[in-house]
Amino acid sequence: MHEVDQTTEQMVRSVLAYAENRLRMNPVPLDKGVLSAEEVYRRLGGLIRDQGRNPDEVLGVYASVIAPSVVSADSPRFLGFIPAAPTKASLLFDMLVSCASIQGISWLEASGAIAAENTVLRLIADEAGLPASAGGCFVSGGSAGNLSALAVARETAKKRLGPDAAARRLRVVVGTDAHSSIVNTLRLLEMDALEVSTPDHRLTAETVRAATDAESDLSDVAAVVTTAGTTNAGIIDDLAGVGALAHERGWWLHVDGAYGGSGIFAHSLRPKYDGIEQADSFVLDPHKWLFTPFDCCALLYRDPQLARATHTQDASYLDVIHASDGEWNPTDYAYHLTRRARGLPLWFSLAVNGVDAYREAIEVAASLARETATLIKAAPHLELIREPDLGVVLFRRIGWKPEDYDAWAARLHNDEVAFIPPSKWEGETVGRFAFLHPATGMDLVREILARTE
Repeated sequence: MHEVDQTTEQMVRSVLAYAENRLRMNPVPLDKGVLSAEEVYRRLGGLIRDQGRNPDEVLGVYASVIAPSVVSADSPRFLGFIPAAPTKASLLFDMLVSCASIQGISWLEASGAIAAENTVLRLIADEAGLPASAGGCFVSGGSAGNLSALAVARETAKKRLGPDAAARRLRVVVGTDAHSSIVNTLRLLEMDALEVSTPDHRLTAETVRAATDAESDLSDVAAVVTTAGTTNAGIIDDLAGVGALAHERGWWLHVDGAYGGSGIFAHSLRPKYDGIEQADSFVLDPHKWLFTPFDCCALLYRDPQLARATHTQDASYLDVIHASDGEWNPTDYAYHLTRRARGLPLWFSLAVNGVDAYREAIEVAASLARETATLIKAAPHLELIREPDLGVVLFRRIGWKPEDYDAWAARLHNDEVAFIPPSKWEGETVGRFAFLHPATGMDLVREILARTE
């Protein structure tokens, strides 16, 4: 057994004490970054040098310079972008996973960790209605999941096209409200978007059919991408209709549920996702609506063997890890090789808290959105832009210009009331609530809306 030197022992005590204090904060402070960029760099300058420093000194710099300069996405007052709300159980277990330095590539190295992750993937697949054959892995985020899944869609389409594939550039059907990572993914994969105009910001079978019927040749279409909860407005596409059309035409159906896919766990929301069971691939981010630390995306395939055929890496030093019956190598199901066992914090938290607690927490966000929409409709100076599907509420303050929204949001953040930056809707600057944290309350919503008067 290796002895721990005095400096290391002190560092362990100090870091764990800091972590314990952070974990005990309730609520988490919002923070706002009071230092200028110049001051931050000045205070960090020279900290790293040839000779080491006392760990407590470095930790002090983190506590006084870095931490206050990071807006806490896990604060119940963080209502912008897509917030986070990791459970205490998931945060604690994330520390344990890091301390153990688990290399989650293969069954050979981490069979227990991978089996635990797979039980969570099975739970998600069951909620989505995917078959018993479905499987996949955890990746870093929705962008990584979308890239990995559409790479499989491309290779599957190439096999369908046969020798003609090499001379053709494949296309993917996407709606105008698809996440920005989809367009970027298509560029990286050297595929083109067959963009479908969505007047109501929702991809439907009718809009896809109208757009594609105008095409003379659809044999180069590899896939269609649907969204289960757009990031900006939380809109769920017509999964059932588009899915049926995709299968009719032999296209791969990918469901991007990075933000909103976790809503399948809420009984009141589940009917909105009807049709998701037709997906050939599906992603959702537990670091969003399944209350897990960054970074974590669940990537699932209806037929994982197609993913293995695309993503398995061959090298002499990797021969030993190639899976036998009953084994599972996460590296075979996405573009990655090295990976941490990022699904374990979710596994621990689900086991500790129970699935029902997750269902209830998701219901809280949906309820907050509905109640907020009601308040907005009752205010004469405000307009609700559309009824919320999930946890996002868009609204208009009558008479405001873009600079008014910016000033309103800045005042709220400076006063540490809330972080709620404006967004855009059809080119117009608007207000936007993004509810996710189950500790966010309606009193906070009323305070925020009161400041629009």
